[in-house]
Amino acid sequence: MSKNSENNKRIAKNTLMLYFRMFITTIVGLYTSRVVLNTLGVTDFGIYNVVGGIITMASFFNSAMVAASQRFLSFELGRNDYDRLKRVFCTTINIHATICLVALVLAETIGLWFVNAKLVIPEDRMIAANWVYQASILTFIIKVMSVPYNSAIVAHEKMSAFAYISILDVVLQLLIVYLLVVFPFDKLIVYSILMVCVVSLIRVCYTIYCKRHFSECTYHFFFDKPLFFEIFSFAGWSIIGNLGFSFKNQLSNIILNLFFGPSVNAARGVAMQVSSHVKTFAHSFTMALNPQITKQYAAGNLEVSRILVYAGSRYTFYLLTLISIPVIININYILKLWLGVVPEFTAQFVIFTILTSLLYALSECVTKAIQATGRIKWFQIGVSIIMLSELPIAWVLLEMGYPPYAAMWPSLLTYSVALFFRFWLINRYVEGYRFMEYFIHVVLRCIVVFVLSYGLSHVMSMSLHPTFLGFIESTILCVIVSTVVIILLGMEKGERNFVINKVRSIVNKRLHS
Repeated sequence: MSKNSENNKRIAKNTLMLYFRMFITTIVGLYTSRVVLNTLGVTDFGIYNVVGGIITMASFFNSAMVAASQRFLSFELGRNDYDRLKRVFCTTINIHATICLVALVLAETIGLWFVNAKLVIPEDRMIAANWVYQASILTFIIKVMSVPYNSAIVAHEKMSAFAYISILDVVLQLLIVYLLVVFPFDKLIVYSILMVCVVSLIRVCYTIYCKRHFSECTYHFFFDKPLFFEIFSFAGWSIIGNLGFSFKNQLSNIILNLFFGPSVNAARGVAMQVSSHVKTFAHSFTMALNPQITKQYAAGNLEVSRILVYAGSRYTFYLLTLISIPVIININYILKLWLGVVPEFTAQFVIFTILTSLLYALSECVTKAIQATGRIKWFQIGVSIIMLSELPIAWVLLEMGYPPYAAMWPSLLTYSVALFFRFWLINRYVEGYRFMEYFIHVVLRCIVVFVLSYGLSHVMSMSLHPTFLGFIESTILCVIVSTVVIILLGMEKGERNFVINKVRSIVNKRLHS
């Protein structure tokens, strides 16, 4: 019992550290992106984004490789097999080095030809564009080779390291903004070089931290063929799953463009930005929880792992509810305040995107439970097919004359089907998962909490004026109402008593002090 209490405290502490990290990086990111745009100018900023698109590819590969590295490292930590843990770490280094070598060959041949022969770039900016391209390749390699070290930190649940190093990262980002303004050289070239320097320094920090704190993070070359292909296979299926989501998003944009033109793409683009921030908020919690799900499964504590999946699904949903309801209720004012000129249908796109994010939040912990088993082939294939199936439905709806945001309606269906497909798989793979228990205690309870919280918040906010003060009052009101509903209806009895006793303890300490 004390062990579970210690794990819960660690999860809570790590969650707070990750939210602190997210808050700092988001605020600085919004500021620096605006300054960089103004300093570089529209043309050079566009060149950096299109030529430096390889960095986006790096994040795509990283999402798959991070999932693989974290799963195998967490699994061996859960089994307390430190000899195999060292082999897993060294094997992930070998895999990432292989990826970097292949990517380098492709980038310096096909990629280099494409940049110089096919991209539309002003003649007088081709030299700067090639500087950006080479810097992007180097950034890609550094990021990929950093994955095993970052994964080790997550597997060991040392989230404070992410928070502290992120503070250094944002300080360096601010320094880049300053140097970019004062340096008299070509701004685009300077910016690309400084970005490589920052990524390199952050990589060194993570490496030094891991080598000092984790004994397995010392590389020795050896080739374990079965382990290499086991991890590589896991990562490969993860890449296929990510491709499904990527194709869905890109093809959705194309379909909307074919029917309505670029103005609707702008509305959906705003909605996807909101979705990204909302999912990051949820991911900060699941990132703290996921290692425990895998470790408990690896240690044979299937019941503890299952309880974490159920509780994690509910609380990820509740955390998103707290920020989603104020956004939905005040969506028109928020968009006007943020954008000034708001593209038509943006509000509807944002609302449907938030609703799909809430459905996705219910599935994240179930996904990690499936990944813990290592059996992800049919999971990735199945989810990809389900996600892509919304495209023909969206096409038919738009062909029938429905408004642009009708293209989002199938997402509510496909995300729901994907959620139950995930649970069907984990029910087949691991004993103890029962459908009705999950549906009643997780899914149905979350739906009741959201509907009641939204209904009460909407009614109580109707009398408030659409001003900044009214927006603040509405947000506070929504958060209070949602919190009360979550405590009364969303929590199990033991969880509710824990929260009440904790609040009483804090109040009593304040009164006595």
